[in-house]
Amino acid sequence: MDFEFTDEFKEALSQLPDKKKDSLLLRYLKKDTKTAKKLFRELMDDRSVEECRKEIEERVIERSATMIYHYYSPGYLMMDMRYLSGEITEHVRLTKDKYGELSLNLLMLNEVLKEANTLTATAPAGKVSKYCVYIVARTFKLMVLLSKMHEDLWIEFEEGFMKLGELISQSDYLMRTCIHHGLDVNWLIRFDIPEDIDAMHKELRANGYLK
Repeated sequence: MDFEFTDEFKEALSQLPDKKKDSLLLRYLKKDTKTAKKLFRELMDDRSVEECRKEIEERVIERSATMIYHYYSPGYLMMDMRYLSGEITEHVRLTKDKYGELSLNLLMLNEVLKEANTLTATAPAGKVSKYCVYIVARTFKLMVLLSKMHEDLWIEFEEGFMKLGELISQSDYLMRTCIHHGLDVNWLIRFDIPEDIDAMHKELRANGYLK
């Protein structure tokens, strides 16, 4: 049942002593770390968005290298990538860094794939399929993010997308997955993203692909 914040209740809260308000706020924040982190960012963190992004960039490069060094299977690699992507999502949530949402996830894919293609090439098809779908799905998401950016910024991502296309093209498993799920790798290699990529992405997912 939803709780209604009536005007009377809000008025009663406003009348609480400051010490009581502080106590209630701290108790609440200890249970809601997401809100606590957001408040810390707004009140205490004097780093710029660019400085925060740079720190995450370094972490992405470091963590990607660790994933490859400790590679066990395509499945575990996918789990590690999802965890790292979650850290990027948290950065975006706290900083509203839409540029970083694209640049950091693109960096992660390129850093992982430049070594992972060789490692996953000998894995049985059944064990690599979910990993490949994850890579293709993430690639589609990056293209959608790019399509929503101002066109003046596109040039800054050209090299990264072309590199991603080349890396995907070097993996037979990934190329088969691209074909099955409707991703033309030439969009990346030629940096020629379809204008209707968002609609294409939604239609593919509605038809059961990229999952």
